[in-house]
Amino acid sequence: MAGNIGADKYVPGTYAKRKPGAESLVGHYVRSWEGRRLAQEAEDRARAASSELAPCISFSRKIGVGALEIADMVAQKLKWPVADRELIEQIANQTNLSESAVSFFDERFPGYTSRTLKYLFGEKSFIDSDYSRHLISAVFAIAGLEPTVFVGRGTHLILPRDRVLAVRCICSDTYRAKRISEIMGIGKDAAEKRLPGIDKEQAAFFKKVFGKKMASPYEFDLVVNLDHFANPGDVADIVTLAFERKFKKSQVRAAAA
Repeated sequence: MAGNIGADKYVPGTYAKRKPGAESLVGHYVRSWEGRRLAQEAEDRARAASSELAPCISFSRKIGVGALEIADMVAQKLKWPVADRELIEQIANQTNLSESAVSFFDERFPGYTSRTLKYLFGEKSFIDSDYSRHLISAVFAIAGLEPTVFVGRGTHLILPRDRVLAVRCICSDTYRAKRISEIMGIGKDAAEKRLPGIDKEQAAFFKKVFGKKMASPYEFDLVVNLDHFANPGDVADIVTLAFERKFKKSQVRAAAA
């Protein structure tokens, strides 16, 4: 999560706002998984097998668009947690945490992960990558715990399409450079020079994990051009309304129970 963002501490995909550290949030998820896992042992396995993931929201974007800020606003409206790039990677990159995530999710949703992976990706070889498996397990486990707003890491491709509102935030490079310049406290020209490197890193991630170049607009329910919205809060309102129209509130409550 973003903390004090300065010129030498900026983490791509974050914005200048104080937020809880990723480590403390990871601890929250681990404790929650363990608590839910123990409670689940006392419940009927048949009920667990028939459960569905709670509907979630997933934001996709190029770095610097401002999607994390909008995601936070949406989460505040819905009273949900936000799982961003840093939090997901904290879990995916630590074997013990990934194993806890797999254990929690598989016990609550027996066979769900393997069926979904086969449906989404078939027999693609990227599944053999430890990082890819851990990333997917982390996303599934967070989504299986409670309704969540996800930001980045291709979560709209990981989560079942009928259980996620997939949102793509786009804008011009001029808009991105302006935001990065303000956040990092650097000149606009310097910010513009950083964009190709940032985009190249993101493209390499999608190629490695999903075997594709970049996100297609046809993968999303909603594509928003932030060049034409002066107030991020208006975009948050649009996303919230779209979610409520796609998923009835009763569906959200039932799946999260």
